[in-house]
Amino acid sequence: MITASVYPRQLEPRTWQQELAEAITTPEELADALGLARETFTDAQAAGQRFRLRVPRSFVARMRPGDPHDPLLRQVLPTTKELADEPAYVDDPIGERTALRAPALLQKYHGRALLIATEACAVHCRYCFRREFPYAEQHAGEAPRFGEALAEIARDESLEEIILSGGDPLSLSNARLESLTGALAAIAHVRRIRVHTRQPVVLPSRVDEGLLRWLRGCTLPMVFVLHVNHPNELDAELMGACARLRATGITLLNQSVLLAGINDDVEVLSHLSRRLFDTGVLPYYLHALDRVRGAAHFAVAEERAQALAGALAARLPGYLVPRLVREVAGAPAKVTLPPAL
Repeated sequence: MITASVYPRQLEPRTWQQELAEAITTPEELADALGLARETFTDAQAAGQRFRLRVPRSFVARMRPGDPHDPLLRQVLPTTKELADEPAYVDDPIGERTALRAPALLQKYHGRALLIATEACAVHCRYCFRREFPYAEQHAGEAPRFGEALAEIARDESLEEIILSGGDPLSLSNARLESLTGALAAIAHVRRIRVHTRQPVVLPSRVDEGLLRWLRGCTLPMVFVLHVNHPNELDAELMGACARLRATGITLLNQSVLLAGINDDVEVLSHLSRRLFDTGVLPYYLHALDRVRGAAHFAVAEERAQALAGALAARLPGYLVPRLVREVAGAPAKVTLPPAL
């Protein structure tokens, strides 16, 4: 239930832009919204200076008040564990800087390329593998660089799918999204557009009528890959947003990150897959953590990850079992980690 402490008092319905502007950005605000003593978050300040806190109030409303160990809270709350020096954890864990083909355009795998549409994101997940990505050098939204990326895509006829990523591409306005996808649709060999987004999850109001008009008007098949890690994220508002997205004819998939103390439990993962399917979203990937600097405390040992994947396969039909994968710099595809059966 959304409490008065989560949302400021306002008479008119909020647009998604207003909700984004009202996002919580300090540990004190977060503590107050959840009915926790501010002293509970005293170690959040230093880590928040390196990678700042940002979380929409609609996502905070799904957290359990008074619980400092809530699995949604732990995904967004800075902690001093992020400051630990772990040699295997680096600023570019999957080698994206070596995969750049043009400003904001990356290609790691055959037949598809990824466009960094924006650096903006509605939520700052503490395990984000792009938390140190040099966005200032790669901003696709600046007209000259945007043009370079489109020209490079047009030159390479092997590119049949373009992935919009970020940040979060749905941080762009509907008009900017329409312009971008229209330019991609004008390239004859581009056959599909994939959008990687967490915005409908943490900010369901983003799925507004303008966004739906954009999707209905897009001439290329569209796939949305959402990012839900825990079944508590799937509330009625998000389920309604997914229903509106599905009604446009797009495909909805989900990718999760396996996170210690958050979803590394077969009951949680099973419940997540069932709830996703009930929402019209197909489980797609379960990612082993990318070893980005500051995220080591979220890591799950590979053997345990494989055991969890095996336990999921033993209790769910195959279409509800996400593929356990790890992304390896320089590999020609994501590396599948076989379940331990």
